[in-house]
Amino acid sequence: MSEFKQFEYQTQILEHHLDSFGHVNNAKYLELYEQARWDFISKNGYGLKEIVQNKKGPIVLDVSCRFKRELTNRERITIKSETLDVKGKISHMKQEIFKEDGSLASEATFTFGFMDLKARRLMNSPEEWLRAIGVQ
Repeated sequence: MSEFKQFEYQTQILEHHLDSFGHVNNAKYLELYEQARWDFISKNGYGLKEIVQNKKGPIVLDVSCRFKRELTNRERITIKSETLDVKGKISHMKQEIFKEDGSLASEATFTFGFMDLKARRLMNSPEEWLRAIGVQ
């Protein structure tokens, strides 16, 4: 059991997510994961407004994504997101996409840095950011 808060985001697969095979294109999974992240960080006080205002925000350094079951048109999904750790300037987050029947469709682990956008350097995560990602 993790010490960090888990966030859930629900959405529906739409036509623009699909590829010529009639299922979700691999690149669209990353967009869906990002959509879920923007939702919970914005709701927790560190969305785009704060990033622009503070000139500090998260950047993706690495991602490992696995596709386990196909997602198809008009299917409702739930994306679960949870911070795994924060070590200095680097953090890791796990995200999973679940189908309507509860089966796991995809899982991804993201490595993030927190960047000072003026200095163009990684920095330690501020308290406001840690709260937004469920650490505090």
